[in-house]
Amino acid sequence: MPDALRYAAIMLAAGIGIPLLAALNAQLGARIGSPAVAAVVLFCVALGGAVAAMMVTTGPSAIARLPGQPWYLFLAGLLVAFYVISITFVAPKFGVGNAVFFVLLGQMISAAMIDQFGLFGAMIRPITLMRGAGIGCMCLGLFLIQKA
Repeated sequence: MPDALRYAAIMLAAGIGIPLLAALNAQLGARIGSPAVAAVVLFCVALGGAVAAMMVTTGPSAIARLPGQPWYLFLAGLLVAFYVISITFVAPKFGVGNAVFFVLLGQMISAAMIDQFGLFGAMIRPITLMRGAGIGCMCLGLFLIQKA
């Protein structure tokens, strides 16, 4: 399997997981009466999974390089926490589909800007007329599936 196809399949699976994560964690938060506690449980389970993946792949040696990294790279953890807590809180009140629709819209806007300017070391992919039209069509498609 070519790398591009394998990467696409992995990201498709990750995309499928986002609404599942939202629905499952929203249900847990609603059942226990605390989206924040549900998020803590999710992060504990995720930590276990990440540690297992680390041990199977590189091992813990890369941890020693953490102190030399720019502080802003660690903000990703806060963004994950914000996403998980917000989707856990909002999805039961707004609907998983609506919540994920706006998450996807935000992801498309943010990803396009990161690619346009090569932010955080990303490969530069300018927003050409064709790419802009494609992003616009995706936005329109997301909007239309909410109305169906």
